[in-house]
Amino acid sequence: MIEAVVFDLDGVLVDSEPVWEQVRRGLVAERGGHWAPDAQRRIMGMSTPEWARYLSEDLGVGLSPGEVATTVIYRMVVRYQEQVPFMDGAVDAVRRLAARWPLGLASSSPPALIETVLRSAGLRSCFRVVKSTEQVAHGKPAPDIYLAVTAGLGCPPPDCAAVEDSSNGLRSAAAAGLRVVAIPQPQYPPDPDALALASLVLPSLAGLTTDAVAALPAT
Repeated sequence: MIEAVVFDLDGVLVDSEPVWEQVRRGLVAERGGHWAPDAQRRIMGMSTPEWARYLSEDLGVGLSPGEVATTVIYRMVVRYQEQVPFMDGAVDAVRRLAARWPLGLASSSPPALIETVLRSAGLRSCFRVVKSTEQVAHGKPAPDIYLAVTAGLGCPPPDCAAVEDSSNGLRSAAAAGLRVVAIPQPQYPPDPDALALASLVLPSLAGLTTDAVAALPAT
């Protein structure tokens, strides 16, 4: 039986990947760097230190990783203060599942942005455990974040469901041993081998019902 559900944030509850890409691409362009064709796909799921180092060293931003992180996060906060781009049905999906199971959040966003998003929608109280990949040793696709969240929930990973969208996120949840629900974003489709790790693939959050989650097969 499912004992808890763990959500990703970016791309699952918030349509933030386009915003992250705009902000990061803008910084790379300003600093005379080169935005690689696969940059956004590679970055999705990385922790803040990891993507900041990638922009600094691989994309030629010319700032230290710390300066990159500070600049990008500040610009994201400004964008979120204007409007948080929630996915259709995100608030309802969280409340629907929270009425049945304890919830966790396993996000690659920095803690400040996570809190901004959850509080803006009145969802903070729905999540028993909230963690950022900044708080673990390795970002997604490593399993660290999901192992930390399930430990905080007090539930064995095989008895938990993860809701993810990206290749790195799907791989992270599967590597930790959770049952995986994929809700891919057409603009940033996951790799076929990553999508194959999911027990259930849904086109939108509307299909994320308690019955669908409860019926997930054991890993």
